[in-house]
Amino acid sequence: MTRSDPAGRAAASKIARPVPLRESVFDALLELIISGHLRPGQHLAESELAEMLGVSRQPIREALQLLSGEGWVDLHPGHGAFVHAPTAEEADQLLAVRALLETEAARLAARNHTDEGVARLRALCSRGLAAVEADDIDGAVAVNSELHATVMELSGNAVLSDLAAQVSRRVRWYHTPVARQRGRASWEEHTALIDAIAEGDADRASEIMKAHTEHTRHLYLSQLEEEEPAEPLPSRRRKRRAPAFGN
Repeated sequence: MTRSDPAGRAAASKIARPVPLRESVFDALLELIISGHLRPGQHLAESELAEMLGVSRQPIREALQLLSGEGWVDLHPGHGAFVHAPTAEEADQLLAVRALLETEAARLAARNHTDEGVARLRALCSRGLAAVEADDIDGAVAVNSELHATVMELSGNAVLSDLAAQVSRRVRWYHTPVARQRGRASWEEHTALIDAIAEGDADRASEIMKAHTEHTRHLYLSQLEEEEPAEPLPSRRRKRRAPAFGN
């Protein structure tokens, strides 16, 4: 086979390109925000983030721009970047949409469930309870997201799953602050949901999921109302220039 042979070129595998550093930094910062390690309203100093992640300030700056474009970070000229603090209206709207999507997913999962799928749900529920008992909030939140994603998968509706995936990261962001308060109750609700899915009881499964998502929604909004509002950023006064005299 010669170098110019088209078949040879077609058979060659494409060289994988490394992920741009700004995207890796974006993913790292987003995980810190979603997990609550960077809290709503917190100032994001480029130099501190660069030292934390072991990169220069340039990819940090680029990642903050990307995060701002997706609503995770607020950029205030003259004051810097801050983790976005969601309003009650934002949270209410997103969690209401989440309730609608997941209620329908639970109904369809009960109709389309398989023994293997139910076994996966029960295994996840056991892991979630173990995380709660160990006070591993990050672990419990991660397993919670996996369990809800599995219910979506079992629904058999690809469009529904795609829509849910678009809001899943923000749902996890809202769930993290209330995960400890929800505690065992959340996983007891999961257990009842799995039982309904295993029995093929679509109406019962949808009722349980609706109540389950509403509990999280109301608890988050109640906690948000109790928190003191963040102080507004100080206005930046523009310095007056000295009058210019002839040169």
